[in-house]
Amino acid sequence: MDNNVNVNETTRLPLIGDKAPAFKAVTTQGEINFPQDFSGKWVILFSHPADFTPVCTTEFMTFASMAEEFEELNTALVGLSIDSLHSHIAWLRGIQKLEWNGIVNPEVKFPLIVDIDMNVSTKYGMVHPNSGSKTSAVRAVFIIDPEGVIRTILYYPSSTGRNFQEIKRIVVALQKSDREGIATPANWEEGKDVIIPPPGTCVAAKERMETKDEDMYCLDWYLCFRKDK
Repeated sequence: MDNNVNVNETTRLPLIGDKAPAFKAVTTQGEINFPQDFSGKWVILFSHPADFTPVCTTEFMTFASMAEEFEELNTALVGLSIDSLHSHIAWLRGIQKLEWNGIVNPEVKFPLIVDIDMNVSTKYGMVHPNSGSKTSAVRAVFIIDPEGVIRTILYYPSSTGRNFQEIKRIVVALQKSDREGIATPANWEEGKDVIIPPPGTCVAAKERMETKDEDMYCLDWYLCFRKDK
């Protein structure tokens, strides 16, 4: 591995609304062609600093335990770290023997990318040299829609495990927004009221405030809620 990696290259990242950078990679589930192989699905592409590390182990146990929940949301999981295939396999086999937080002997069935050459982590800006390492990925999360467009980007420091219920909440909110043309307010959870788009004219604003629709209520002309369907 070239330890003189260009810092500007390792910190470059795609943005929300960009097409997810394409790549081919070896994984623990065979070779993948990304995002082509996941066309029509939502994808959570996430990186972790290294195999056989404590926080990462709890994260993989949690993701493995939630795999069916994400599958029901038409969402695939794809992990990554800058480690070898044999390291990945040994670590995931070891995880199957563990028990923590009510999770017993979890089997990681989703692919874990081998990124020793840092090709994928560079494309996605997953390596942050000032975070402590030039050859390890930070805890990055990219939520990508069925059209291959990046919809959410999250970064966590190495010391802080991710909140996987929040990651799931984001997927649910994005899918609902796309499906119903609404937005979700602060701390929204499934089943709670949603925000409808503000009116675009004075006449529409007046009509909005005077509406008798029992399923809608307004705090002001631009801030109106609809009861969840």
